[in-house]
Amino acid sequence: MTTLGYAILGLLAQEALSGYDLTQRMKGRVGNFWSAGHSQIYPELSRLEAGGHVTHSVVAQQDRPDKKVYEITTRGLEALKEWVTEPPTPRAPRDELVLKAYCVWLADPEKSARLFREEELRHEDQLARYKKTRKWMEGEHGEEVVRPDSPWFAGYAALRRGIIYERGYAEWCRWVADSIEGKLDSPTKREKKKGKKKSA
Repeated sequence: MTTLGYAILGLLAQEALSGYDLTQRMKGRVGNFWSAGHSQIYPELSRLEAGGHVTHSVVAQQDRPDKKVYEITTRGLEALKEWVTEPPTPRAPRDELVLKAYCVWLADPEKSARLFREEELRHEDQLARYKKTRKWMEGEHGEEVVRPDSPWFAGYAALRRGIIYERGYAEWCRWVADSIEGKLDSPTKREKKKGKKKSA
């Protein structure tokens, strides 16, 4: 089974969903750590159903076509429980901005600093959205968010990872931009300053 399949099972373990609803949850609840488009979700649902991991029922709708609502099966739940404790598959890291930082010594300093400032702001904006969501979750669900046997813990744990990621990335972008703009002391200057403080 693919990782996307497990992501879908993880969502269906919490509630029955249509394909459209699954796509929206992928954008919202799990969007900060796993993404998939409409065109990927439906074929994966077919594979999961063929494997006996999900089942569907047809729900009649007025003024709209009937919709399929998917539920996780016992087999799907068992597969998900087993997968959760397996080590993740190692993947090669790919980050275009880090690659740009690796080559930044070749670029125009003003343009480079501007790029990293813009990226810093982008990550700060996402951090602010995540913090707002955290505040809502804590207010709405209280202790549920820190109880590992609660489905709300799952979303909260993922959200905290997103917060740490965005905070760290914004900090790194700020450091790169400050360095390009000459706002930071070099390690040698810092050591000299420490030496002066000790002798004083």
